[in-house]
Amino acid sequence: MLSPATTLDDAYQTLSPRPLLAAAELAAFYCAQIDDLRGGRVVDRLALGLRRAHAGAPYKALLMGHAGVGKSTELARLAARVAGQFRVVRLSAGEHLDPISFQPFDLLLLMASEVARRTAQPVGEGGAGEPPGPAFLEDVVDWYARGEEVSTQRREIGAQAAAGAGPAAGEWWARALGFFAQVRGEMKYASVREEKRVRYRLSRIDDLVQSVNRLLAQCNSLLRRASGHEWLFLFEDFDKAGISPERTQALFVTYGNVIREVDAHIVFTIPIALGYSSQANALPVPRDRQFVLPDTMVFDQQHRPHAARRVAVRAVLGARLAPELFAAGQAERLVVASGGNLRNLFAMAANAADGALLRGAAQIEADDASGAIRQLRTDYERQLGESPYDQEIAGDGQRRPIAYESKANRLCSVYRGDAEAKIPDPVLYALLRARAVQEFNGERWFGVHPLVVDLLVQQRRLAPEIGGVVAGGSE
Repeated sequence: MLSPATTLDDAYQTLSPRPLLAAAELAAFYCAQIDDLRGGRVVDRLALGLRRAHAGAPYKALLMGHAGVGKSTELARLAARVAGQFRVVRLSAGEHLDPISFQPFDLLLLMASEVARRTAQPVGEGGAGEPPGPAFLEDVVDWYARGEEVSTQRREIGAQAAAGAGPAAGEWWARALGFFAQVRGEMKYASVREEKRVRYRLSRIDDLVQSVNRLLAQCNSLLRRASGHEWLFLFEDFDKAGISPERTQALFVTYGNVIREVDAHIVFTIPIALGYSSQANALPVPRDRQFVLPDTMVFDQQHRPHAARRVAVRAVLGARLAPELFAAGQAERLVVASGGNLRNLFAMAANAADGALLRGAAQIEADDASGAIRQLRTDYERQLGESPYDQEIAGDGQRRPIAYESKANRLCSVYRGDAEAKIPDPVLYALLRARAVQEFNGERWFGVHPLVVDLLVQQRRLAPEIGGVVAGGSE
């Protein structure tokens, strides 16, 4: 559906959390007010950098932001903005790589595979109308060779390509596509690879970078000649749940030179906590190309309701669900409880709509909204517990899970606006990962998510003000 749902039975169709990728979806559901009020003009700055880099040095950038803030949708806007100069290849760490065991060479092989395939597509479908020459593929195949089957495949590709035009020329490209399919299959299930083979390939990764760069240069040359465009890679989801934080850090820090040296225009989405970590200075792009897509605040720094931003978030919800599906005040409750995070907002609205539908109602009423808010608050509470993924160095020098007491104390400090509260350390990284702490306005000021404020009040860590209410919470 490309219009607001007018019945609760249709709500699930318009409240999907998936990003807006198609032009029709952007036209129907995107709210420009959100971008205007966030500050930073992230898409505008990325588009400007890419336009300046066209036919020049590769442009690389990192995009950070909490899950659900709209990074993928903003990348779709970027792709549309630069469509006159770039053909976009969208890749996903979760969809195309093994999320637990991916390696830097997998990223290079995936890029090589996809750009070769896309270059061969007809010009009318966004390609160059011809594949890259076999000489540019043989080195990549040779690097990957891990047995007689692949080595034989390499010889057949070379021999058939040497035959020139005619049936054999088509056969070598078919075999090249078969090779890339094999590579993609292996990288998707990388956890079964032998550790010895992984170490050997990592030791030769410089050779692969050079081979892939030659292939990329050829593919860009063919595309420029065909349409005047260049290839742009949008590589997403390194920040998503289920993607190994250790492997992500290894890619962007330990093997950062791979990203520095690959000759391609690329924008990556990475975990916001990595951008604020002690490793941030080692990231493979300069600071002026590291962008944060901030949350949309529903309270200001003094915990007062932020009317303009709430209106913008309500407009996003109104594009998905007709206002008459909400009883008075219930849409506003969900907006506040979401903390301006659109994924949270859609999840609660969908939950509340289903609750109302199942009891035979025509509107989302107070009990429906309250149930959805309670469920999401419980999810936040779970994320604040001790986790083996959130560790700090204890007094004895050993790494241990961060205690909840440390997290709660930092949350209260952030809530009060203490200046030292925003100094990065493992506790702040953990709270950013859990979305308990939000960043706003492109000015790097932090706030506590409204549902987490509720939890701190329940635990008597924040005292109610006159009237029994703590400002900045969902109730």
